[in-house]
Amino acid sequence: MDNLYKYIYVFMLLCVTLSCEEDLDELNTNVVDPTSVDEVFLLNNAIIGTSFSNGQLIYDMAIVQQMVSPNSGVLTGGNYNQDNRNSTQQHWNDYYTTVIKHTGDILAQLADQPDKSNLLHMTTLIQAHAFALLTDTYGDVPYFEAGVGISEQIVFPRYDAQEAIYQDLINVVSTSAAALNPSGDTYPGEVLYGGDIAKWKRLGYTLLLRLGMRLTEVDPALAQQTVTAAVAGGLMESNDDNYVIRHDFNYVNSAGNTLNGSEANNFYLVDSFVDYLSNTSDPRLGSIAVRYVGAASGPEQVADIASNDPAVQIGMPMGFDNGSIVPQAEADGLASFYDYSQADRTRIAKIDSPMFILTYGQTQLLLAEAATRGWVSGAPSNYYEAGVRAHMEQMALYDASMEIPTSDIDAYLVANPFDVGNALEQINTQYWVASFLNGPEAFANFRRSGFPVLTPNPFPAQDISGDFINRHTYPNDEIAVNGDNLAEAVARMGPDNLDTQVWWDQ
Repeated sequence: MDNLYKYIYVFMLLCVTLSCEEDLDELNTNVVDPTSVDEVFLLNNAIIGTSFSNGQLIYDMAIVQQMVSPNSGVLTGGNYNQDNRNSTQQHWNDYYTTVIKHTGDILAQLADQPDKSNLLHMTTLIQAHAFALLTDTYGDVPYFEAGVGISEQIVFPRYDAQEAIYQDLINVVSTSAAALNPSGDTYPGEVLYGGDIAKWKRLGYTLLLRLGMRLTEVDPALAQQTVTAAVAGGLMESNDDNYVIRHDFNYVNSAGNTLNGSEANNFYLVDSFVDYLSNTSDPRLGSIAVRYVGAASGPEQVADIASNDPAVQIGMPMGFDNGSIVPQAEADGLASFYDYSQADRTRIAKIDSPMFILTYGQTQLLLAEAATRGWVSGAPSNYYEAGVRAHMEQMALYDASMEIPTSDIDAYLVANPFDVGNALEQINTQYWVASFLNGPEAFANFRRSGFPVLTPNPFPAQDISGDFINRHTYPNDEIAVNGDNLAEAVARMGPDNLDTQVWWDQ
Protein backbone atom coordinates (compact mmCIF):
# COMPACT_ATOMS: atom_id res chain seq x y z
CA MET A 1 0.00 0.00 0.00
CA ASP A 2 2.87 2.30 0.85
CA ASN A 3 4.37 1.66 -2.58
CA LEU A 4 1.04 2.56 -4.22
CA TYR A 5 0.98 5.89 -2.42
CA LYS A 6 4.57 6.50 -3.49
CA TYR A 7 3.71 5.88 -7.16
CA ILE A 8 0.69 8.17 -6.93
CA TYR A 9 2.80 10.88 -5.31
CA VAL A 10 5.53 10.62 -7.97
CA PHE A 11 2.91 10.71 -10.74
CA MET A 12 1.27 13.83 -9.30
CA LEU A 13 4.64 15.51 -8.84
CA LEU A 14 5.57 14.77 -12.45
CA CYS A 15 2.30 16.28 -13.70
CA VAL A 16 2.81 19.41 -11.64
CA THR A 17 6.40 19.74 -12.89
CA LEU A 18 5.39 19.36 -16.52
CA SER A 19 2.58 21.84 -16.04
CA CYS A 20 4.99 24.36 -14.51
CA GLU A 21 7.43 23.93 -17.40
CA GLU A 22 4.62 24.59 -19.86
CA ASP A 23 3.67 27.70 -17.91
CA LEU A 24 7.29 28.81 -17.89
CA ASP A 25 7.49 28.29 -21.65
CA GLU A 26 4.47 30.53 -22.05
CA LEU A 27 5.97 33.12 -19.74
CA ASN A 28 9.23 33.10 -21.70
CA THR A 29 7.46 33.49 -25.04
CA ASN A 30 7.11 37.18 -25.91
CA VAL A 31 3.74 37.52 -27.62
CA VAL A 32 4.05 41.32 -27.86
CA ASP A 33 7.34 41.98 -29.64
CA PRO A 34 7.45 40.78 -33.28
CA THR A 35 10.25 38.50 -34.36
CA SER A 36 10.56 40.55 -37.55
CA VAL A 37 9.40 43.96 -38.73
CA ASP A 38 7.51 44.59 -41.98
CA GLU A 39 10.06 45.32 -44.68
CA VAL A 40 8.13 48.28 -46.16
CA PHE A 41 8.03 49.92 -42.72
CA LEU A 42 11.80 49.51 -42.50
CA LEU A 43 12.24 50.84 -46.03
CA ASN A 44 10.21 53.94 -45.20
CA ASN A 45 12.37 54.56 -42.15
CA ALA A 46 15.47 54.19 -44.31
CA ILE A 47 14.12 56.61 -46.92
CA ILE A 48 13.18 59.21 -44.33
CA GLY A 49 16.61 58.70 -42.75
CA THR A 50 18.31 59.90 -45.91
CA SER A 51 17.15 63.44 -45.15
CA PHE A 52 20.36 65.31 -44.39
CA SER A 53 21.60 66.11 -40.91
CA ASN A 54 22.85 69.51 -39.76
CA GLY A 55 26.32 68.47 -40.82
CA GLN A 56 25.43 70.07 -44.14
CA LEU A 57 24.79 73.45 -42.49
CA ILE A 58 27.95 73.46 -40.39
CA TYR A 59 30.30 71.99 -43.00
CA ASP A 60 29.08 71.28 -46.54
CA MET A 61 27.20 74.51 -47.26
CA ALA A 62 29.88 76.60 -45.59
CA ILE A 63 32.66 74.96 -47.58
CA VAL A 64 30.89 75.70 -50.88
CA GLN A 65 30.03 79.20 -49.62
CA GLN A 66 26.26 79.08 -49.73
CA MET A 67 25.44 79.53 -46.04
CA VAL A 68 27.65 80.41 -43.07
CA SER A 69 27.54 81.25 -39.38
CA PRO A 70 30.01 83.65 -37.78
CA ASN A 71 29.64 81.83 -34.45
CA SER A 72 32.00 79.35 -32.82
CA GLY A 73 31.35 76.57 -30.30
CA VAL A 74 28.95 73.95 -31.65
CA LEU A 75 28.77 75.84 -34.96
CA THR A 76 32.51 75.69 -35.61
CA GLY A 77 33.19 73.98 -38.92
CA GLY A 78 33.44 75.13 -42.51
CA ASN A 79 33.02 78.72 -41.33
CA TYR A 80 36.52 78.58 -39.81
CA ASN A 81 37.93 75.57 -41.72
CA GLN A 82 38.40 73.86 -38.38
CA ASP A 83 37.86 70.25 -37.29
CA ASN A 84 34.79 69.85 -35.06
CA ARG A 85 34.09 66.13 -34.78
CA ASN A 86 30.79 66.69 -33.04
CA SER A 87 29.63 67.93 -36.45
CA THR A 88 31.76 65.97 -38.93
CA GLN A 89 30.27 62.79 -37.46
CA GLN A 90 26.66 63.77 -38.15
CA HIS A 91 26.32 62.31 -41.65
CA TRP A 92 28.06 59.15 -40.41
CA ASN A 93 25.87 58.69 -37.38
CA ASP A 94 22.61 59.38 -39.21
CA TYR A 95 23.31 57.25 -42.25
CA TYR A 96 25.01 54.27 -40.61
CA THR A 97 22.75 54.04 -37.55
CA THR A 98 19.53 54.62 -39.46
CA VAL A 99 19.73 54.04 -43.19
CA ILE A 100 22.34 51.27 -43.41
CA LYS A 101 20.92 49.48 -40.38
CA HIS A 102 17.43 49.40 -41.85
CA THR A 103 18.50 48.46 -45.37
CA GLY A 104 20.78 45.75 -44.00
CA ASP A 105 17.91 44.28 -41.97
CA ILE A 106 15.59 44.34 -45.00
CA LEU A 107 18.08 42.65 -47.31
CA ALA A 108 18.67 39.92 -44.72
CA GLN A 109 14.90 39.30 -44.42
CA LEU A 110 14.42 39.23 -48.20
CA ALA A 111 17.27 36.82 -48.91
CA ASP A 112 14.85 33.89 -49.30
CA GLN A 113 11.77 35.74 -50.59
CA PRO A 114 12.01 35.82 -54.40
CA ASP A 115 8.41 37.05 -54.61
CA LYS A 116 9.62 40.40 -53.24
CA SER A 117 12.25 41.05 -55.89
CA ASN A 118 11.24 44.67 -56.52
CA LEU A 119 11.36 45.46 -52.80
CA LEU A 120 14.86 44.02 -52.62
CA HIS A 121 16.07 46.18 -55.50
CA MET A 122 14.35 49.31 -54.17
CA THR A 123 16.14 48.76 -50.87
CA THR A 124 19.42 48.22 -52.66
CA LEU A 125 19.10 51.60 -54.40
CA ILE A 126 18.46 53.44 -51.13
CA GLN A 127 21.41 51.68 -49.56
CA ALA A 128 23.62 52.48 -52.56
CA HIS A 129 22.77 56.17 -52.31
CA ALA A 130 23.61 56.11 -48.60
CA PHE A 131 26.96 54.41 -49.16
CA ALA A 132 27.78 56.84 -51.98
CA LEU A 133 27.17 59.81 -49.70
CA LEU A 134 29.24 58.26 -46.92
CA THR A 135 32.25 57.45 -49.08
CA ASP A 136 32.03 60.82 -50.86
CA THR A 137 32.06 62.54 -47.47
CA TYR A 138 34.68 60.49 -45.60
CA GLY A 139 36.66 58.48 -48.15
CA ASP A 140 37.26 54.85 -47.19
CA VAL A 141 34.35 53.51 -45.11
CA PRO A 142 32.95 50.14 -44.04
CA TYR A 143 31.05 48.80 -47.04
CA PHE A 144 31.20 45.07 -47.77
CA GLU A 145 30.84 44.19 -44.08
CA ALA A 146 28.59 47.10 -43.11
CA GLY A 147 24.96 46.68 -42.07
CA VAL A 148 25.29 42.99 -41.21
CA GLY A 149 25.82 43.26 -37.46
CA ILE A 150 22.66 41.26 -36.75
CA SER A 151 22.49 38.94 -39.74
CA GLU A 152 26.17 37.97 -39.82
CA GLN A 153 27.36 39.08 -36.37
CA ILE A 154 30.00 41.44 -37.77
CA VAL A 155 30.15 44.30 -35.29
CA PHE A 156 33.59 45.62 -36.21
CA PRO A 157 33.43 45.92 -40.02
CA ARG A 158 36.57 46.49 -42.01
CA TYR A 159 36.98 49.66 -44.06
CA ASP A 160 37.08 49.34 -47.84
CA ALA A 161 38.94 51.45 -50.38
CA GLN A 162 36.74 54.00 -52.14
CA GLU A 163 37.77 52.71 -55.57
CA ALA A 164 36.46 49.23 -54.69
CA ILE A 165 33.30 50.73 -53.20
CA TYR A 166 32.55 52.70 -56.36
CA GLN A 167 33.17 49.73 -58.62
CA ASP A 168 30.71 47.65 -56.61
CA LEU A 169 28.16 50.48 -56.32
CA ILE A 170 28.11 50.80 -60.09
CA ASN A 171 27.54 47.06 -60.41
CA VAL A 172 24.77 46.79 -57.81
CA VAL A 173 22.95 49.92 -58.99
CA SER A 174 23.12 48.72 -62.61
CA THR A 175 21.80 45.31 -61.61
CA SER A 176 18.97 46.63 -59.44
CA ALA A 177 17.84 49.27 -61.93
CA ALA A 178 17.69 46.67 -64.69
CA ALA A 179 15.93 44.10 -62.51
CA LEU A 180 13.10 46.35 -61.30
CA ASN A 181 9.95 45.10 -63.00
CA PRO A 182 6.85 47.34 -63.34
CA SER A 183 4.79 44.16 -63.69
CA GLY A 184 6.18 42.68 -60.49
CA ASP A 185 5.50 43.24 -56.79
CA THR A 186 4.41 46.75 -55.83
CA TYR A 187 4.18 48.57 -52.51
CA PRO A 188 1.75 51.53 -52.45
CA GLY A 189 2.69 52.17 -48.83
CA GLU A 190 6.27 53.20 -49.54
CA VAL A 191 6.76 56.93 -49.04
CA LEU A 192 9.02 57.85 -51.95
CA TYR A 193 7.06 56.94 -55.09
CA GLY A 194 3.93 55.30 -53.68
CA GLY A 195 4.73 51.98 -55.32
CA ASP A 196 5.43 53.34 -58.82
CA ILE A 197 8.13 50.90 -59.95
CA ALA A 198 8.73 52.79 -63.21
CA LYS A 199 9.81 55.82 -61.16
CA TRP A 200 12.03 53.64 -58.99
CA LYS A 201 13.64 52.30 -62.15
CA ARG A 202 14.33 55.83 -63.40
CA LEU A 203 15.77 56.68 -59.98
CA GLY A 204 18.14 53.75 -60.26
CA TYR A 205 19.54 54.81 -63.61
CA THR A 206 19.71 58.44 -62.50
CA LEU A 207 21.74 57.42 -59.45
CA LEU A 208 23.96 55.46 -61.83
CA LEU A 209 24.49 58.62 -63.89
CA ARG A 210 25.59 60.51 -60.76
CA LEU A 211 28.01 57.72 -59.81
CA GLY A 212 29.49 57.74 -63.30
CA MET A 213 29.94 61.50 -63.44
CA ARG A 214 31.70 61.45 -60.08
CA LEU A 215 34.58 59.60 -61.79
CA THR A 216 35.25 62.06 -64.63
CA GLU A 217 38.67 63.05 -63.34
CA VAL A 218 39.92 59.78 -61.88
CA ASP A 219 38.65 57.20 -64.40
CA PRO A 220 37.17 58.82 -67.52
CA ALA A 221 36.74 55.49 -69.32
CA LEU A 222 34.64 53.97 -66.53
CA ALA A 223 32.80 57.26 -66.14
CA GLN A 224 31.80 57.31 -69.82
CA GLN A 225 30.82 53.64 -69.80
CA THR A 226 28.65 54.14 -66.72
CA VAL A 227 27.01 57.30 -68.04
CA THR A 228 26.20 55.63 -71.37
CA ALA A 229 24.56 52.70 -69.57
CA ALA A 230 22.55 55.06 -67.36
CA VAL A 231 21.20 57.04 -70.28
CA ALA A 232 20.29 53.87 -72.15
CA GLY A 233 18.34 52.65 -69.11
CA GLY A 234 16.15 55.73 -68.83
CA LEU A 235 16.55 58.72 -66.51
CA MET A 236 14.25 61.03 -64.56
CA GLU A 237 11.81 62.75 -66.92
CA SER A 238 10.52 65.67 -64.83
CA ASN A 239 10.35 67.08 -61.31
CA ASP A 240 7.67 64.46 -60.64
CA ASP A 241 10.51 61.92 -60.52
CA ASN A 242 12.58 63.78 -57.92
CA TYR A 243 13.96 61.83 -54.97
CA VAL A 244 12.45 64.05 -52.27
CA ILE A 245 11.75 63.56 -48.58
CA ARG A 246 8.40 65.12 -47.69
CA HIS A 247 8.58 66.31 -44.12
CA ASP A 248 5.81 67.13 -41.68
CA PHE A 249 5.68 68.12 -38.03
CA ASN A 250 6.37 64.52 -36.97
CA TYR A 251 9.29 63.99 -39.34
CA VAL A 252 10.84 67.43 -39.49
CA ASN A 253 13.38 68.88 -41.88
CA SER A 254 16.58 69.01 -39.82
CA ALA A 255 17.85 72.22 -41.42
CA GLY A 256 14.45 73.85 -41.16
CA ASN A 257 14.14 72.81 -37.54
CA THR A 258 17.53 74.33 -36.74
CA LEU A 259 16.96 77.52 -38.70
CA ASN A 260 13.60 78.05 -37.02
CA GLY A 261 14.90 77.15 -33.58
CA SER A 262 18.00 77.89 -31.56
CA GLU A 263 20.07 78.98 -34.58
CA ALA A 264 17.44 81.12 -36.32
CA ASN A 265 19.60 84.23 -36.06
CA ASN A 266 22.97 82.56 -36.63
CA PHE A 267 23.12 81.40 -40.28
CA TYR A 268 23.42 83.73 -43.28
CA LEU A 269 23.70 83.46 -47.04
CA VAL A 270 27.28 83.92 -48.21
CA ASP A 271 28.14 86.90 -50.40
CA SER A 272 29.61 84.59 -53.09
CA PHE A 273 26.22 82.91 -53.51
CA VAL A 274 24.10 86.06 -53.27
CA ASP A 275 26.37 88.00 -55.63
CA TYR A 276 26.28 85.27 -58.28
CA LEU A 277 22.48 85.21 -58.26
CA SER A 278 22.25 88.99 -58.14
CA ASN A 279 24.78 89.64 -60.91
CA THR A 280 22.90 87.35 -63.29
CA SER A 281 19.46 88.71 -62.27
CA ASP A 282 18.51 85.20 -61.21
CA PRO A 283 14.86 85.08 -60.08
CA ARG A 284 15.72 82.33 -57.59
CA LEU A 285 17.28 84.95 -55.32
CA GLY A 286 13.84 86.38 -54.57
CA SER A 287 12.56 82.90 -53.72
CA ILE A 288 15.48 81.82 -51.56
CA ALA A 289 16.56 84.92 -49.65
CA VAL A 290 15.12 87.17 -46.99
CA ARG A 291 16.73 90.19 -45.36
CA TYR A 292 15.49 91.75 -42.15
CA VAL A 293 16.41 95.24 -43.21
CA GLY A 294 17.85 97.30 -40.37
CA ALA A 295 17.76 94.53 -37.74
CA ALA A 296 20.15 95.38 -34.92
CA SER A 297 19.66 92.11 -33.05
CA GLY A 298 18.14 88.67 -33.41
CA PRO A 299 14.82 89.63 -31.76
CA GLU A 300 14.53 92.46 -34.27
CA GLN A 301 14.33 90.00 -37.16
CA VAL A 302 10.56 90.34 -37.44
CA ALA A 303 8.12 90.03 -40.33
CA ASP A 304 7.48 93.76 -40.55
CA ILE A 305 11.01 94.43 -41.83
CA ALA A 306 11.46 91.21 -43.83
CA SER A 307 12.16 91.70 -47.53
CA ASN A 308 12.49 89.17 -50.34
CA ASP A 309 13.36 91.89 -52.83
CA PRO A 310 16.45 90.71 -54.75
CA ALA A 311 17.67 94.29 -54.99
CA VAL A 312 18.25 94.60 -51.23
CA GLN A 313 19.92 91.25 -50.52
CA ILE A 314 23.45 91.39 -49.08
CA GLY A 315 25.42 88.21 -48.38
CA MET A 316 27.76 87.75 -45.43
CA PRO A 317 31.46 87.55 -46.34
CA MET A 318 33.56 84.55 -45.32
CA GLY A 319 36.40 84.71 -42.83
CA PHE A 320 34.85 86.34 -39.79
CA ASP A 321 33.85 85.28 -36.30
CA ASN A 322 31.13 86.82 -34.17
CA GLY A 323 33.54 89.52 -33.01
CA SER A 324 35.21 90.54 -36.25
CA ILE A 325 31.95 90.42 -38.23
CA VAL A 326 30.63 93.39 -36.22
CA PRO A 327 32.92 96.04 -37.76
CA GLN A 328 32.61 94.31 -41.15
CA ALA A 329 28.82 94.69 -41.04
CA GLU A 330 29.29 98.36 -40.19
CA ALA A 331 31.68 98.75 -43.13
CA ASP A 332 29.03 97.15 -45.35
CA GLY A 333 26.56 99.82 -44.24
CA LEU A 334 24.43 97.49 -42.14
CA ALA A 335 22.85 97.99 -38.73
CA SER A 336 24.49 94.78 -37.48
CA PHE A 337 25.39 91.34 -38.80
CA TYR A 338 21.73 90.41 -38.21
CA ASP A 339 21.05 92.66 -41.20
CA TYR A 340 22.69 90.26 -43.71
CA SER A 341 20.52 88.05 -45.93
CA GLN A 342 19.36 84.62 -44.82
CA ALA A 343 17.60 81.62 -46.34
CA ASP A 344 13.93 82.43 -45.81
CA ARG A 345 12.93 80.22 -42.90
CA THR A 346 9.25 80.94 -43.49
CA ARG A 347 9.37 79.51 -47.02
CA ILE A 348 12.37 77.52 -48.32
CA ALA A 349 13.68 76.51 -44.88
CA LYS A 350 10.50 75.68 -42.98
CA ILE A 351 10.33 72.91 -40.40
CA ASP A 352 8.24 70.86 -42.83
CA SER A 353 10.07 71.84 -46.02
CA PRO A 354 10.84 69.02 -48.45
CA MET A 355 14.43 67.83 -48.74
CA PHE A 356 15.56 67.17 -52.33
CA ILE A 357 18.12 64.37 -52.50
CA LEU A 358 18.46 63.75 -56.26
CA THR A 359 16.58 65.83 -58.81
CA TYR A 360 15.63 66.13 -62.44
CA GLY A 361 17.31 69.55 -62.59
CA GLN A 362 20.63 68.17 -61.35
CA THR A 363 20.31 65.28 -63.78
CA GLN A 364 19.83 67.52 -66.80
CA LEU A 365 22.90 69.56 -65.83
CA LEU A 366 24.98 66.38 -65.53
CA LEU A 367 23.75 65.41 -68.99
CA ALA A 368 24.81 68.85 -70.26
CA GLU A 369 28.33 68.11 -69.07
CA ALA A 370 28.25 64.57 -70.45
CA ALA A 371 27.11 65.91 -73.82
CA THR A 372 29.87 68.54 -73.73
CA ARG A 373 32.34 65.70 -73.23
CA GLY A 374 30.82 63.86 -76.20
CA TRP A 375 29.55 60.96 -74.09
CA VAL A 376 25.84 61.29 -74.88
CA SER A 377 23.86 62.53 -77.85
CA GLY A 378 21.88 65.74 -77.79
CA ALA A 379 22.79 69.41 -77.62
CA PRO A 380 24.47 70.45 -74.34
CA SER A 381 22.53 73.72 -74.49
CA ASN A 382 19.21 71.89 -74.41
CA TYR A 383 20.17 69.89 -71.35
CA TYR A 384 21.55 73.03 -69.70
CA GLU A 385 18.36 75.01 -70.25
CA ALA A 386 16.22 72.09 -69.07
CA GLY A 387 18.28 71.81 -65.88
CA VAL A 388 18.07 75.50 -65.02
CA ARG A 389 14.36 75.60 -65.81
CA ALA A 390 13.66 72.50 -63.69
CA HIS A 391 15.35 73.94 -60.63
CA MET A 392 13.56 77.25 -61.00
CA GLU A 393 10.27 75.36 -61.24
CA GLN A 394 11.31 73.36 -58.18
CA MET A 395 11.07 76.52 -56.09
CA ALA A 396 7.26 76.24 -56.03
CA LEU A 397 7.57 72.77 -54.49
CA TYR A 398 8.97 74.34 -51.32
CA ASP A 399 6.17 76.89 -51.03
CA ALA A 400 3.57 78.19 -53.47
CA SER A 401 4.67 81.77 -52.77
CA MET A 402 8.11 80.96 -54.20
CA GLU A 403 6.81 80.08 -57.67
CA ILE A 404 8.82 81.72 -60.45
CA PRO A 405 6.71 82.77 -63.46
CA THR A 406 7.55 81.03 -66.72
CA SER A 407 8.15 84.42 -68.32
CA ASP A 408 10.88 85.16 -65.77
CA ILE A 409 12.52 81.80 -66.42
CA ASP A 410 12.44 82.42 -70.17
CA ALA A 411 13.92 85.91 -69.72
CA TYR A 412 16.74 84.55 -67.56
CA LEU A 413 17.70 81.92 -70.12
CA VAL A 414 17.72 84.53 -72.89
CA ALA A 415 19.90 86.87 -70.82
CA ASN A 416 22.21 84.02 -69.70
CA PRO A 417 22.54 81.74 -72.73
CA PHE A 418 24.64 78.59 -72.82
CA ASP A 419 28.29 79.48 -73.41
CA VAL A 420 30.04 76.74 -75.40
CA GLY A 421 33.47 78.20 -74.69
CA ASN A 422 32.88 78.18 -70.94
CA ALA A 423 30.63 75.16 -70.75
CA LEU A 424 32.07 73.18 -67.83
CA GLU A 425 32.26 76.19 -65.52
CA GLN A 426 28.80 77.42 -66.46
CA ILE A 427 27.16 74.02 -66.09
CA ASN A 428 28.76 73.21 -62.75
CA THR A 429 28.15 76.66 -61.33
CA GLN A 430 24.48 76.13 -62.14
CA TYR A 431 24.75 72.72 -60.49
CA TRP A 432 25.98 74.55 -57.37
CA VAL A 433 22.82 76.65 -57.38
CA ALA A 434 20.61 73.64 -58.17
CA SER A 435 22.08 71.84 -55.15
CA PHE A 436 21.24 74.58 -52.64
CA LEU A 437 20.15 72.89 -49.37
CA ASN A 438 21.68 69.65 -50.67
CA GLY A 439 25.03 70.27 -49.00
CA PRO A 440 26.60 66.81 -49.47
CA GLU A 441 26.01 66.90 -53.24
CA ALA A 442 27.13 70.52 -53.63
CA PHE A 443 30.32 69.69 -51.69
CA ALA A 444 31.00 66.55 -53.74
CA ASN A 445 30.48 68.20 -57.11
CA PHE A 446 32.56 71.22 -56.11
CA ARG A 447 35.52 68.94 -55.38
CA ARG A 448 34.91 66.85 -58.48
CA SER A 449 34.51 69.70 -60.98
CA GLY A 450 36.43 72.56 -59.37
CA PHE A 451 33.45 74.87 -59.92
CA PRO A 452 32.24 77.38 -59.02
CA VAL A 453 35.50 79.28 -58.75
CA LEU A 454 35.52 80.50 -55.15
CA THR A 455 37.97 82.63 -53.19
CA PRO A 456 39.31 80.52 -50.30
CA ASN A 457 37.97 81.29 -46.84
CA PRO A 458 40.45 83.77 -45.32
CA PHE A 459 39.72 82.98 -41.64
CA PRO A 460 43.06 83.37 -39.83
CA ALA A 461 43.15 80.19 -37.66
CA GLN A 462 42.53 77.11 -39.78
CA ASP A 463 43.07 73.35 -39.50
CA ILE A 464 43.84 72.91 -43.21
CA SER A 465 46.97 73.52 -45.25
CA GLY A 466 45.24 73.83 -48.63
CA ASP A 467 42.57 76.17 -49.93
CA PHE A 468 39.46 74.14 -49.05
CA ILE A 469 38.32 71.30 -46.82
CA ASN A 470 38.46 68.02 -48.76
CA ARG A 471 36.56 65.61 -46.50
CA HIS A 472 34.90 65.18 -43.11
CA THR A 473 36.88 63.50 -40.34
CA TYR A 474 35.82 60.18 -38.79
CA PRO A 475 33.73 60.10 -35.58
CA ASN A 476 35.55 59.81 -32.27
CA ASP A 477 33.34 56.84 -31.37
CA GLU A 478 34.57 54.99 -34.43
CA ILE A 479 38.17 55.68 -33.46
CA ALA A 480 37.51 54.28 -29.99
CA VAL A 481 35.42 51.24 -30.95
CA ASN A 482 36.67 50.19 -34.40
CA GLY A 483 40.11 51.70 -34.19
CA ASP A 484 42.15 48.88 -35.75
CA ASN A 485 40.07 48.82 -38.94
CA LEU A 486 40.00 52.62 -39.09
CA ALA A 487 43.77 52.75 -38.68
CA GLU A 488 44.14 50.42 -41.66
CA ALA A 489 42.00 52.77 -43.74
CA VAL A 490 44.03 55.81 -42.67
CA ALA A 491 47.27 54.04 -43.57
CA ARG A 492 45.88 53.40 -47.05
CA MET A 493 44.03 56.66 -47.67
CA GLY A 494 46.00 59.31 -45.78
CA PRO A 495 45.72 61.14 -42.45
CA ASP A 496 42.35 61.47 -40.79
CA ASN A 497 42.15 65.23 -41.22
CA LEU A 498 40.32 67.80 -43.33
CA ASP A 499 43.10 67.94 -45.94
CA THR A 500 43.16 64.34 -47.18
CA GLN A 501 41.49 63.90 -50.57
CA VAL A 502 39.11 61.09 -51.40
CA TRP A 503 40.07 58.74 -54.24
CA TRP A 504 38.04 60.34 -57.03
CA ASP A 505 39.36 63.80 -56.06
CA GLN A 506 43.05 63.01 -56.60
